[in-house]
Amino acid sequence: MIEKVKKTVEELFEGIEFPSSPEGLYDPLRYMIGIGGKRIRPALCLLSYSLFKQDFTEEILSPAASLEVFHTFTLIHDDIMDRSPLRRGEQTVWKKWNEDTAILSGDVMLIDAYKRIAKAPATCVNQALELFSTTAAQVCEGQQLDMDFEHREDVTLEEYEKMIGLKTAVLLACSARMGALVAGADERQCEALYRYGYDLGMAFQVADDYLDAFGDEKVFGKPIGGDILQQKKSWLTIRALACEQKFIDLFKTRDIDKVKAEYVALGVDGDAKEEIRRYSLRALDPLKEAGFAEDKIELMKEFARSLVGRVK
Repeated sequence: MIEKVKKTVEELFEGIEFPSSPEGLYDPLRYMIGIGGKRIRPALCLLSYSLFKQDFTEEILSPAASLEVFHTFTLIHDDIMDRSPLRRGEQTVWKKWNEDTAILSGDVMLIDAYKRIAKAPATCVNQALELFSTTAAQVCEGQQLDMDFEHREDVTLEEYEKMIGLKTAVLLACSARMGALVAGADERQCEALYRYGYDLGMAFQVADDYLDAFGDEKVFGKPIGGDILQQKKSWLTIRALACEQKFIDLFKTRDIDKVKAEYVALGVDGDAKEEIRRYSLRALDPLKEAGFAEDKIELMKEFARSLVGRVK
């Protein structure tokens, strides 16, 4: 089923369309979708849907696409705020065009996402829109917290986890719940999949933070040590500060090798791996509690491994 989901997502975005004119507004949308990405949100939405229905019809394809379109909108605007010149090895929209174009194209991409969500079945479209709107606001809240943390040296692990819960985990949770909702699952099943998606999102973000420091650049897809160079407070940094407050002085040097060595000396690399494992296992608990069949739980477990299994 996971292979079927991957193929469906690939075909979905190969055929995605945006208006042809004005080109200056819509070309950046085509550009961003064209440079690809993991597309885990629509994949999770379809996988969740597949627990209840086997055929991927327009009733689920449009909502699934909306999740990736929304995610891409956030990337366009995030890149402006972070002054990032590259995204997936290609120029970011604001760098390739300009900031004004990136802002406006991002805005219309958000509108496009809403248009796609509105194509959900009439039986659940109101619930789908409410879920999507709540999630979209939460993602913005998470981004604001992330920006606030850039100016603080006393961010706690609890605060950081709240931030990544909003910025990253809620959209995966929304994706999992959206698939179940459109498929006609009951509230208990929808909530179980929401909780699965949330904890998987937490594991995914901690894994991303870990790989930024200790991953293989060829596999990770971007230069190692970016968070250190940009002075972004990752899970590893916050954990290191909790172990040794003086770590902030070393972190400010932007010396990737020395910072990584200190992570290892403090045991932060191992702590991150354990946290990823803990969240990944916890993600499955609500599915068991909701009475999902063992083969369906195994399917969701396999999907989780595909996301965080890069961390060894």
